Amino acid sequence: MHLEPLCQQVIALAQETGQFLLEENRRFDRANIEYKGINNLVSYVDRESEKRLVEGLNKILPQAAFITEEDPNKQIKTNSEFHWIIDPLDGTTNFTHQLPVFSISIGLMQGDQVVLGVIVEVNRNECFSAWQGGGAFLNGKPIRVSPTPELQNSLLATGFPYRDFGKMHAYLDIIDELMRKTHGLRRMGSAAVDLAFVACGRFEGFFEYNLSPWDVAAGSLIVQEAGGRVSDFSLGNDFVFGRQIIAAGNIHAAMQAIIYKHWKIAENLQG
Repeated sequence: MHLEPLCQQVIALAQETGQFLLEENRRFDRANIEYKGINNLVSYVDRESEKRLVEGLNKILPQAAFITEEDPNKQIKTNSEFHWIIDPLDGTTNFTHQLPVFSISIGLMQGDQVVLGVIVEVNRNECFSAWQGGGAFLNGKPIRVSPTPELQNSLLATGFPYRDFGKMHAYLDIIDELMRKTHGLRRMGSAAVDLAFVACGRFEGFFEYNLSPWDVAAGSLIVQEAGGRVSDFSLGNDFVFGRQIIAAGNIHAAMQAIIYKHWKIAENLQG
C-alpha cells in the first residue's frame, strides 16, 4: 500500500470536516450538550463529524474497519487487516465552552501498527500528518521534536482524568515534581493537540493516563516520525490501547523515571 497518497486523501477529508466544526462552533448552543458523564460531554457536532469522516474514509479504504469514540457498535475489532481509529472532535468540552482548542484525529492501524496519522487543529488551521517511514509534517513542511536535552528547560503538557480517579494522588505527585523541575505544565484539553505540539517542538513532552485509542493513535505516530519517543509509563509499547502514554524528545527518559516512580508506588498500594 502506498501510504503517502492515502495520507493526502485523509488530510483533505479532515480539513473539510474541520471547517464544519469551525462553523458549528461559532453558533453552538450549550443547550445541545449531551452528557455521557458530568465531565464527559458529547453533542450532535461530534456525531455529525464522525458520520462525515466514516463516510469519507469508507470511500478511501473500503476494506478497513473502524474504532471510533461516538459509535460503540464500531468499537469492535474485526478480521480486517486495517482499522481506522478516529476521534471526530477531540476537545469536546473546549468546543462546548467555545475555548478555541479542539481537533480531529485520524489514525490507521495495519495489524498492530499505526501506519498513518492526521491531526487537524481546527482553530489554527494546522494539519499535522505522518505515515510510517515518511517523516512528520505540519501543513506539508517537515517537523521535528524539540532538541532540548534537560527537564529544566522544558515545557510539558498533560491532561486530567475524567474517570478512574483511584490513582489521582499519584498523578498529583507526578505533577508536583515535574512542575518543580521544568518551565511548567500546560493542559490544552485535547490529547491529539498535545501530541501534535510535541511533534513540532512546542512542548518538550506530554504524559497522561486514562486515554483511549482514538486520543493517541494518530499523534503517537506523528511524534515518532518527528524523531520522538513514545511509551507507556513502564517503558513498554502498550500506549495505543494501554490507557497511558509518555511522548517526548530527548527528555523522555527523565520524564519516565519520575512518572514511573510515583505510579509504581500507587500500584503497590492498590495491589
